Amino acid sequence: MEEEHPYVTLARQAIRHYLATGEILDPPAEPGDPPASGVFVSLHYPASPGQVEGPLRGCIGSIQAREPTVRGEIARSAVLAATSDPRFPSLRPGEVDGLEVTVYLLGDPEPIDGIDQLDPARYGVIVEGPGGRRGLLLPAIPSITDAAEQVEIARQKAFLSPTDPIRLYRFTAEIIH
Repeated sequence: MEEEHPYVTLARQAIRHYLATGEILDPPAEPGDPPASGVFVSLHYPASPGQVEGPLRGCIGSIQAREPTVRGEIARSAVLAATSDPRFPSLRPGEVDGLEVTVYLLGDPEPIDGIDQLDPARYGVIVEGPGGRRGLLLPAIPSITDAAEQVEIARQKAFLSPTDPIRLYRFTAEIIH
């Protein structure tokens, strides 16, 4: 069996710790860690045969770092994905080990002029509309292969209509399984 990446292990530990104690881990930085950045953590059920990715169980993060270290950001995002994604009930302790965990370390968002500068396999997208409402879609989601679809889903997440004026940003992400 392949060994888990330390950031995936940290995300699992943070969820277990929170479910047992109600407290978010505050792990120390380690040599070689990148600077704190935006982080998302997604939780999926295992994929069925023929599927690239199993059904989503939770996904939350932040565009910019809120914690002083990347490890702190991973711990916070993992707990929020497990307990605060409004689409799902809070995880139960027995569910943690059966889920696939993915950590996304986000690059800095850059403004773009249109969807022709997007590639859903390479870039995530942030859509910003009136009132500062924002929607984000991560890169490399297996079911999304078209930039227009990527932007439309991000619009929906921001509760923006197809006619609302928007600003687009793209970002890269290091995707860790």
